[in-house]
This record gives sequence, C-alpha cells and structure tokens, in this order.
Amino acid sequence: MIKEATLGAGCFWCIEAVYKEVEGVISVTPGYTGGQTTDPTYKDICTGTTGHAEVARVVYDDEKISFDQLLEVFWFVHDPTQLNRQGNDVGTQYRSSVFYHDQEQKESAERFKQKLEEEQVWDRPIVTEITPLSTFYPAEDYHKDYFELNPGNAYCQAIVRPKVEKFRKVFAHKLKA
Repeated sequence: MIKEATLGAGCFWCIEAVYKEVEGVISVTPGYTGGQTTDPTYKDICTGTTGHAEVARVVYDDEKISFDQLLEVFWFVHDPTQLNRQGNDVGTQYRSSVFYHDQEQKESAERFKQKLEEEQVWDRPIVTEITPLSTFYPAEDYHKDYFELNPGNAYCQAIVRPKVEKFRKVFAHKLKA
C-alpha cells in the first residue's frame, strides 16, 4: 500500500537526499508545513515568521519499508536534541518534527521517541515535535533534487555530503539496488 510521511530534520536538502536512496521510497518532495502562512515561499520561510518547518514529504510502499523504518532513518540523520536548529542552520524552520498523517503514525513516532529517551541515546532531551500534518506546500522547483543537481555547492559539500555518506555506511542494507 502506498503511504506518505512528512518529516522535518533541519534543511530539507539533507533529508531529501537520504530518503531518495531508501528501498521502498517512491518519491521525496521538499516543502513546508506547520505554519500559519498560506502558500509560503522559501524567502518567506527564511524569515522565521511563517511558523512553517522545512520538511520532506516521503511517499513510500509500506510493503517494502515501514513507517518505523523511516523513523529509524529520521532519528539517525539529524540531532533531535537541538531546538529550532541543525548545526549552523538556526530558526524555527529547521526544527525537528514529525507531522503525522494518522493516529498510527502519531503513536509510532511517540513510542519511538520515548524508547530513544529511555535508552538515553543522546546526552540531552529530544525536542522533536510530533504534531498533526497541516497543509503541505511543495518547495520551489530549484529545491528539488538539490544535492543531486548541485554537488559542488559549498553547503552540499560541507553539510549534505557527509550526512549522506554516513547514512550510506550505516544503512547500506536499506539502499536501493
């Protein structure tokens, strides 16, 4: 069955690049959700005043990969203890967030988060918000496939590439053939 997940792990270029390589993922669309502005642009989002987060909409085949497996990748590829930031990217638009599509996703995300907290995987508390999905707005076309189309970009070299390479090593068994 085809399902969707909407996840925010800081800059959407990073999370899009990772999820595009996961077996069972059909498509990944960078975008915005969780705010009060209608039809926001990247310029709007960057002000930090729209309330939206940069997210990736992941369309996946749950017969090949489960929502829990998507969450496993999600928790790995960013630091969920940083409030409204990921590294040098600072602002509410970079918050760690799971925007659930249904009650099952909500319960899975809450259970996964609680397990990680109990296991004290990080030295600081997890600040990931788990909230219902509001309207999803796809990002402008130039954000789509950004890492793939801009491998020489300084941000891609310094931030995206190391995350993708680390992900590939740890999740080699989940990569598309």
